[in-house]
Amino acid sequence: MSGNEFRFFLSCDINLPVTYRIEKLEGKLLPPKLADSDNVDSTTEERKAELYVESTLYVDGAPFGLPMRTRLETGAPSFCWNELITLSTKYRDLTANSQLSFTVWDVSCGKGGGLIGGATIHLFNMKKQLKTGKHKLRLWPGKEADGSINTTTPGKVPREERGELERLEKLVNKYERGQIQRVDWLDRLAFKAMDKIKETENSRNGSSHLYVVVDFCSFEHRVVFQESGANFLLPSPIASTNELVTVYDPEVGKINPSEHKQLKLARSLNRGIIDRDLKPSITERKSIQRILKYPPTRNLSGDERQMLWKFRFSLMLEKRALTKFLRCVEWSDVQEAKQALELMHKWESIDLCDALELLSPVFESEEVRAYAVSVLEKADDEELQCYLLQLVQALRFERTDKSRLSHFLVQRSLRNVELASFLRWFVAVELHDPAYAKRFYCTYEILEESMLKLGAGASGDEDGYKLWQSLVRQTELTAQLCSIMRDVRNVRGGTQKKIEKLRQLLSGLLSELTYFDEPIRSPLAPGMLITGIIPSESSIFKSALHPLRLTFRTANGGCCKIIFKKGDDLRQDQLVVQMVSLMDRLLKLENLDLHLTPYRVLATGHDEGMLEFIPSKPLAQIISEHRSIVSYLQKFHPDENGPFGITSTCLETFIKSCAGYSVITYILGIGDRHLDNLLLRDDGRLFHVDFGFILGRDPKPFPPPMKLCKEMVEAMGGAESQYYTRFKSYCCEAYNILRKSSNLILNLFHLMAGSNIPDIASDPEKGILKLQEKFRLDLDDEECIHFFQDLINESVSALFPQMVETIHRWAQYWR
Repeated sequence: MSGNEFRFFLSCDINLPVTYRIEKLEGKLLPPKLADSDNVDSTTEERKAELYVESTLYVDGAPFGLPMRTRLETGAPSFCWNELITLSTKYRDLTANSQLSFTVWDVSCGKGGGLIGGATIHLFNMKKQLKTGKHKLRLWPGKEADGSINTTTPGKVPREERGELERLEKLVNKYERGQIQRVDWLDRLAFKAMDKIKETENSRNGSSHLYVVVDFCSFEHRVVFQESGANFLLPSPIASTNELVTVYDPEVGKINPSEHKQLKLARSLNRGIIDRDLKPSITERKSIQRILKYPPTRNLSGDERQMLWKFRFSLMLEKRALTKFLRCVEWSDVQEAKQALELMHKWESIDLCDALELLSPVFESEEVRAYAVSVLEKADDEELQCYLLQLVQALRFERTDKSRLSHFLVQRSLRNVELASFLRWFVAVELHDPAYAKRFYCTYEILEESMLKLGAGASGDEDGYKLWQSLVRQTELTAQLCSIMRDVRNVRGGTQKKIEKLRQLLSGLLSELTYFDEPIRSPLAPGMLITGIIPSESSIFKSALHPLRLTFRTANGGCCKIIFKKGDDLRQDQLVVQMVSLMDRLLKLENLDLHLTPYRVLATGHDEGMLEFIPSKPLAQIISEHRSIVSYLQKFHPDENGPFGITSTCLETFIKSCAGYSVITYILGIGDRHLDNLLLRDDGRLFHVDFGFILGRDPKPFPPPMKLCKEMVEAMGGAESQYYTRFKSYCCEAYNILRKSSNLILNLFHLMAGSNIPDIASDPEKGILKLQEKFRLDLDDEECIHFFQDLINESVSALFPQMVETIHRWAQYWR
């Protein structure tokens, strides 16, 4: 039995109106004929049907409230209302025998022929759970829906008439409610097969039945019927068969009152004077040190919370202990909260990593969040830019729209044009989010007003107005690029025809893009001024979305190349590349440069964005043209005396970059790796692109733990060579360095919990726990070296012929 079986709401607690959506009519409706005509023959003139649906709520067999009607929908192959109906009745007012009736009427017919049919559905199933999701109700032709307790117009298809189609539709309903795990590649195959089954069933059965499709409101958990007050439902008797009986316990997940009282007594504030002098014993000190090593995602037990509170005064010199201490405070207790805040300001100053944890959704106190911002104020601009994306997402967890965090981000941006540009884009992209649009727009307004008030000379030679206008022109540029993409996609013919159209547009109708009136700050690198696009050096990639590859002139006489995409959500790629850049910084701080390529990515909308173009070739193309990676590198860095005929510097660069990306892709759980999204630069740097699957998701079955392909190992001289041994050494060293910063990386992902990034939004808690597992925080550094080497050996052995089923599956991954 799954764990969420015991998570539920009671209907008597839901103070919301009953809501459902009437979607469409399925099945072939016979065309209505002209009525009251004596001269009607077989060639009777047909009219377009005009249908509406009337729905009525019945409680215990009696109508409850007024009937609700949809708008009229005029004849078409299918009738689609897609209309949301909200009743005045609330869920808490329903009884176990509540029903909804649906009657379809046609106003195009004569006086007596307007009734198409009706159907009735119970709002609660046999287990007294509220029905949710889509339901396909069969209409009883010529009968008005009957809402009596023993209805004569049940919308449910009789059991003896149910076929494969009904079974599949029930599964689709579960899938849409999130009760069946999504596997993209498998789902596409399944839906194709279902469409064929539907065609077969319809052709076999004809179109004798009509159905009305209704979509009921869904909740986070199941809704179980209960009347206000005592639950009068008697449990059904246990059958003699081995039948599972679901028992709903409303107490599950709630605080144990006796335990809570004991904690309150133990924390009596009258003992504050004694607590000041308390020192933990050796055993207690070990327990506290173990607690302080917990990752930020771990919840503290009652005993652990009690221990930290008991020794709070002796822990004030331990900066790592503050976040753990604040987690054990009973914030609903005014006196306890007051004392905790006083201690917080006297505590040893915490690191920036811990300040990020205090901005997570776990901490709601405005004073605590303001304290976290005061710590962030000590960070320099370079470090702040590393975390800016997450700090913007943390605005969702603030208590007010004009929070201390919001003002801090704006004030720091006024001093640094790069921060200002990225802050504006990160906020603007979130304006489409209906839940938080007002909050992000508020920050946008504060940034605009503050920048316009800046005097001349406050930021270089530009005054505030000119600076803001230079940022606004970035948006105008992306809008023009979107317009160009639409025109180019509409061109019939191959890629070459589209490239010609692109260059024609840039040189002709949109020639203002060739030379800008005034330089524009590059959205990807705001410190760089771009002055126009070079049409002859701009092109289009061979891809379904036809992304643009544009070459811009720069103010200093150089040029820069970018890729512009429309129709793709780049926010997930933006996050991954930010993490690659951060991990590169962490490794370099430990004097380990693995020659990573953290190219710039900027989402300029929820389905558009820019990427820095890095001259390189996919491994698939290299293998096709040169047969091996070594042959390719020999072309650019030949050395007769070097290993494999290439310079030792080039080979070292290749080995290091392979090690860096092997570790990073493992930690971030990056999936869908193939030889087309592994790119190689001519200096030997290998890097990954296209991060559509992260945190363990992968469209391919049985992915290997390490994304290491056979061609990469062969370029190092095979699994027995000294260069491969060096590769493993770099991997283990990098892994242990990044493990030291596991709290920072986990905190950054925790701040993304509310974002609309697909692989995080689907299940933030599960995704962060998967990330935490990859760090193996239960092992010490030496144990981790053995663990990671075993991991590499497993993955590499899968690339070469072995008589093991699992290894065979991993080998198939790269084919």
